[in-house]
Amino acid sequence: MTAAIVLASVLVALWVFGVDPVSGVSLIAKGAFGDKFGVARTLVRAVPLVLVGLGVVVAWRAGVFNIGGEGQYVVGGLAAAWLAAALPLVGPLAMVSFLAAAALGGACLAWLAGWLEVHRRVPAVITTILLNFVSLQALDWAVRGPLQEPTRQRPLSARLPSESMLPRFDPQTDLHAGVFVAVAAVAAIWAFFRYSHAGFLVRLVGENPRVARANRTDTGRTKKLAMALSGALCGLAGGVTYAGVSGQIGDGFAEGWGFLAIPVALLGGLEAWGVLAASLLFGALLAGSENLSRFSAVGPTVVYVIQGLSVLGVLAAFRWRRAGGAGGP
Repeated sequence: MTAAIVLASVLVALWVFGVDPVSGVSLIAKGAFGDKFGVARTLVRAVPLVLVGLGVVVAWRAGVFNIGGEGQYVVGGLAAAWLAAALPLVGPLAMVSFLAAAALGGACLAWLAGWLEVHRRVPAVITTILLNFVSLQALDWAVRGPLQEPTRQRPLSARLPSESMLPRFDPQTDLHAGVFVAVAAVAAIWAFFRYSHAGFLVRLVGENPRVARANRTDTGRTKKLAMALSGALCGLAGGVTYAGVSGQIGDGFAEGWGFLAIPVALLGGLEAWGVLAASLLFGALLAGSENLSRFSAVGPTVVYVIQGLSVLGVLAAFRWRRAGGAGGP
């Protein structure tokens, strides 16, 4: 049903923007899957959506609304860049170290929001939004201060040497080994919720906190751990982008993945494999819209319109089903 709703949203959005729906869908498909460059663009854009989307799922499953994926993504990239500047690591050790630092940075920021909600009753939905601005200011300060490249000409960090970046499959494209990190994260989060005791507690606390407390579950501890895992996934996304795509960090590092991942997680039904499917879909739409913009006046804006229509459509369908379908009240 979700796929049908998204397709309908694509057609409606193209029609509203004055683009012939058939030719518009064809241009999007060619831009996303028409050649190796399109496939690479689709997968590269899907990777951060997968990781941040999984972070949203973990927190929301625990009943904590993490809206700070963007800030945690930025802090993850900053942590990786800081490590690269502090220690001249190269090779596989550098790659693993950068990703670990990124995950740790995002985890610490999200844990702080979880701690404030549990111990100071400050809603995480507010804290995480505000921490997004703090993270962006930290980014602006870092790339014009301690992390700025040696010539001090541009607000960018020094570029990583190629041997310290994630391997690429084809030198002509940006497709990198981060796709394996994303798939491994999907499998790990799926197994976490399906088979682990900690995953069961996260679901229990989120779905029925009264029962959790009656069973003497430390709901506060569970929420803080869920937020830390959520932030680690969001920070990991920043580390993958830093070590896999850009090789440096600057003003434009915050690309909105943390915000786009929220509807992706919702469209994925707050399930790990659903997030993967929704991320690939929106990765394809983002990549395909670039091709669409070459042959029409429509740019990437149409993707956000499609995103909004899709979420509204899925929520409406969910409400209709809960009401019992056409025969409901």
